[in-house]
Amino acid sequence: MKSFLAALALISAPLLTFSQNLTQSFGKVDAADLELKECSFEKDAHAMVLFDKGDVYFDFQFDIVLEHHKRIKIFDDKARDVANIRIEYDSYNNYEQLYEISAQTINNVGGKPVITKLDKKQIFREVVDKYTTAVVFSFPNVQPGSIIEYKYTLKTSSFSNFPEWFFQSRLPERYSELTTAIPDIFYYTTQYRTQSPIKNKESLESKSLGEFGYTINKRSYGLQNVPSLSDEPFMTSRADNLQRALFQLTSIRPIGGFTQTGIDTWAKIAGALADDEDFGLQFRKKIEGEDVFIEKAKSLKSDEEKISYLFSAVKSAMKWNGSDRWYTNDGVSKAWQKKTGNSTEINLILFRLLKQAGLKAYPMIVSTRSNGKANIIYPWLKQFNKTVVTIPVDSASRYILDASNKYQVFNAYPKDILNTFGLSLDRENKAYKIVQINSDAPVRKNVFINAEITPEGKLAGSATLIDFSYHKMSAVELFKTDGEEKYKEWLTDKDNSLKIKSYKMENSEVDTLPLQEEVNFDLELTAADGNYIYFSPNLFTSLRNNPFLSDNRTTVIDFGYNSKYTITGVYKLPAGYKVDALPKNINFVMPDKSVVFQRLVIENEGALTVRYIVDFKRSVFFTKEYPELKQFYKQIFEMLNEQIVLKKS
Repeated sequence: MKSFLAALALISAPLLTFSQNLTQSFGKVDAADLELKECSFEKDAHAMVLFDKGDVYFDFQFDIVLEHHKRIKIFDDKARDVANIRIEYDSYNNYEQLYEISAQTINNVGGKPVITKLDKKQIFREVVDKYTTAVVFSFPNVQPGSIIEYKYTLKTSSFSNFPEWFFQSRLPERYSELTTAIPDIFYYTTQYRTQSPIKNKESLESKSLGEFGYTINKRSYGLQNVPSLSDEPFMTSRADNLQRALFQLTSIRPIGGFTQTGIDTWAKIAGALADDEDFGLQFRKKIEGEDVFIEKAKSLKSDEEKISYLFSAVKSAMKWNGSDRWYTNDGVSKAWQKKTGNSTEINLILFRLLKQAGLKAYPMIVSTRSNGKANIIYPWLKQFNKTVVTIPVDSASRYILDASNKYQVFNAYPKDILNTFGLSLDRENKAYKIVQINSDAPVRKNVFINAEITPEGKLAGSATLIDFSYHKMSAVELFKTDGEEKYKEWLTDKDNSLKIKSYKMENSEVDTLPLQEEVNFDLELTAADGNYIYFSPNLFTSLRNNPFLSDNRTTVIDFGYNSKYTITGVYKLPAGYKVDALPKNINFVMPDKSVVFQRLVIENEGALTVRYIVDFKRSVFFTKEYPELKQFYKQIFEMLNEQIVLKKS
C-alpha cells in the first residue's frame, strides 16, 4: 500500500504513543474524566471529544465494515447542541447499512458514574431522498459535566467506498484514532491531510480462503490533542480544511487470479454516470410543453439570446427545494410537472432545452464550495453534490449555468463553485473533461457621491451605486430576501445618523446590465462642535469593517473572485470652513502586487474630491501569507475610515 503525508506544519502537537488509556470500552469511564472541568489544550471549549475511534475491516464476504465509537465531555450549557446527533448514509439498494446503534449519557453522581441509556425507540431514521437516509437521536439527561458516547456499525459492499476519517471537528479532540485491517487483495492509496505528526502502528496477519492465502495488513493512525476548527472569514468548506485520512482503491488482486487495476478512473465514473437511470438516462426525457420554449429559443438570433432566454425561463418556472445532489430524485419530467426539484433536476431540464434548441451544452457535475473542493487526482463520485450546465464558447471561455439559483445571472459562473473543479460529460461522444472553474476578471463596484456639507454639521446629497456580476447578485438577493427596509439598514450599516430619504433600484432583472441604485440621503455629523466638522467619505460600500482581526489563521483565504472597488465623492465645503489637514495621496501595494490601494484627495474652489480604489488581483491567499495580508488590511481600513477634518476659518 502506497502512502504519503501531506503535512502542513501550522501547529505543533506531541507525537502520540498508542496506549490503552486513550480509548476505553463502551460504558467504562475514568474517574478523572468524570471530574474534568476543561480542555487542557483549548481552555475556552464548551465541550471536547475525549476520543473518537474507528475500526475498519473486511468481513467474510469482503464487505467493508466500520465500527465507530465516539465519546464527548460536556463542560457547560453552551454545548447542549452537541447532544443532538445526525448520521447520514447511502441507503439506496442497501449500498450502505447502518445498525447496532447504542448511545448513553454518563453523569457524575457523588463521585460515581451513573449511566442513562438512550431508549432504542428514540432513535429515528429519516428518509432524506431516494439515496440518503439519516439516523437522528438526542442524548437523555444531558447537563454540564455529562459524558455522552455513542457507537454504531456501518457496512458497505463497495470496495471503493472506503470510509473517510476525520481527525478534527468543531470540538477539540483529545484523541482520534483509525485502525484499518485490509487484505492484500485490495490496494489503496492513502492520503493524509494533517497539521500535526501522525503515528502509525502496523502488524500483519495471515489468512486463507480455501487453498488460497492472503495477508491482512493492520494499521492504526492516530492524532492527539487536535484543536477545534472554527469558522474563519472567507474560508472554504470545513471539509477542505479538516485534518483527515483518505483511502482510494487503486487495484484488486483476486485470490488465485490476475491483478485488476484502474478500479476508479474519471473515464469509468463518466461512463457510469452516462448510463445511470438517475442521471444520463434522464437526458432523453421529454418535459411537458417543451416545444414552446424550444421554438421560441430557435427564433432568436444569437446564441447569447437563446441562452439568456432559456436560462430565465427555467429559473422562473422552477423552484429549488434546497437540496444539492449529483443525481435526480424524482426525475426531470416529474420535477417539471411539480415545478420544484433539486439542483440537478432543474439544471438537467435546462440542459435538455438548450440541446433541443441546437446549442452545444453539456451537463457538469460539481462540488459546491460548502461541500468541499473535488480532488481531481482522487476519482470518486461522492465528492460531487450538484450538476450545472456548461457551454463552451472557445478554447478559453465558456458559460456555466445554474438555474436553481434565482439570483444567478447567465453570464457569470455560479458563485458557489468558484475556484473548484467540475467533470463535464459528453454522452453522445462518450467523452469527459475535467474543468477548472475560476474567474480572473475583476468584479467591479462603483460608488459615486455628490453631497454638500452645511455649517451646522450635516451632510446631504445623493449616491449612485453601480454593481457588476457577483456584487449585483449579492445585492439583489439581499434586497429580495430581506425586503427594502432591511436592505437600507445594510446600506447604512445600521448607522442611525445616516438617513435614506429616497431609494431606487434599476436593472435587477436584466442580466446583461449592471445593477444601478440611486440614493438620496442625510448624514448627521455627530462629531461637529461649531469649530470643527469631521466626516468619513467611506459611505454605501461593503468595505466597512476589517474581517481579519485575529492574530492567527489556520485556513486558506478564498474570496472566490477578484474585486475592484472605486469610491468617488465630491463634497461642497460649507462657507467659512476649510480643510484643516488634507489627507495624503497614497498608492499602497502589496509586495506581490496582489492588492492595490489608492487614495486621491483634491481641494478646489470650495469643493473636496476624494477617490479610493481598492483592487484585489488575486482571490486565494495561503495561510502563510496571512500575517502580511492582515497588516495590509489593517492599513487599508485605517485609511478608508480616516476622518477628514474641516476647521472654521
